[in-house]
Formats: sequence, structure tokens, C-alpha cells
Amino acid sequence: MKKSILYNYTIVYHPTDNEAEKGEKSKMLTEPKYLMAPDHNSAFIQASRQIPEEYLDKLDQVDILIRPF
Repeated sequence: MKKSILYNYTIVYHPTDNEAEKGEKSKMLTEPKYLMAPDHNSAFIQASRQIPEEYLDKLDQVDILIRPF
């Protein structure tokens, strides 16, 4: 069995060009969090489940920043 790795992640929302022109800036949708997963892809899937529901229709503006700890 493969050992799990500790990952650190946060979810960031980026405004559209129009929103940015109006002064809106990128913002963190979650505080930095940790999770255990066997690989990067599994960690990404787990983290993606934490995207707030109101941003699910704006996924092209959402980044999941993830790295092994």
C-alpha cells in the first residue's frame, strides 16, 4: 500500500477583466488547509470538493493551489 503524503492547499478566485477594471481583486475562497492523499491527483480531487457552491459556475476563474508539505 502506498503511503499518503501531506498536502497544503488553498482555493483562489480571480475576477474577470471587467471585474478587475472595477477594482475587484483575486481572493482566497478557503484558508490554507492540509489533507492526506497518496498522490497529487488524488489531493487535487479532494481539494476541489471544497470549492464553495456559489463559485461552481465560475470554475474558469478558480485556481486550486496545491503542494506537498
